[in-house]
Amino acid sequence: MKTNSVILLESNSAILSQLKEALDGSKDFQVLYAGEDGDEGIKHILQLNPNVVITDIFLRGTDGFGVMRAIRKSWADVKIVVIGIANDDLAERAMAEGALYYIVKPFSVDTAIERLREVLREKTNDDHPTSITRKHTISIEEKISEIFISIGIPPHIKGYGYLREGIKMTIEKPYIINSVTKELYPSNAKKFATSPSKVERAIRHAIEVAWNRGRIDAISAIFGSRIYLGTEKPTNSEFIALVADKLILENMM
Repeated sequence: MKTNSVILLESNSAILSQLKEALDGSKDFQVLYAGEDGDEGIKHILQLNPNVVITDIFLRGTDGFGVMRAIRKSWADVKIVVIGIANDDLAERAMAEGALYYIVKPFSVDTAIERLREVLREKTNDDHPTSITRKHTISIEEKISEIFISIGIPPHIKGYGYLREGIKMTIEKPYIINSVTKELYPSNAKKFATSPSKVERAIRHAIEVAWNRGRIDAISAIFGSRIYLGTEKPTNSEFIALVADKLILENMM
């Protein structure tokens, strides 16, 4: 008999599907409901009274913080695990709102489930949340990918890879941001066997895709302020510099 009933809320449909399949296929978890909408999630939490809620921070409708507040207001005895970007402020806020654990994207589904088991065991044996507030260390590439996913740059477009490489170049050689046309684009093009002009266009397109999706809250959460509003968006070099500077300041090298 499965010991943990789960409601799973995740904004990325691929991650949602993978997590649901893995949880349902496990010996100890049963997913009662899985969805991308926070409001629907709250309804199902109150109706189904699960043991565990796994929620992304950025959801359709009510966000993950709103979901946690609704759980607290209902006095439901639910264990909450949060999925989110690698951001200390968001992680600390999630823990303050009642989360037992903060899983940083991107992650291995198998590893996430094993950590979930550990969290639940520790919660049963030791009710001190300080023992379970760990976050795993992630690489530069994982961090960059998480930023892209959070603000809406899909991995299947060409600009995704070009941007990631440009950011890595800028972290390694910060001065290169002053020679985008003469050095960054050509180096990137050589690596991907294409032309500098195609690199420039693909990066510009990737940034436009993200800003057109309107995830201003996610963008603000990553960069710490509403630096771009409405239709305003950064240039290629500005975006690359923003992400590179953020990673350098966070000692991600």
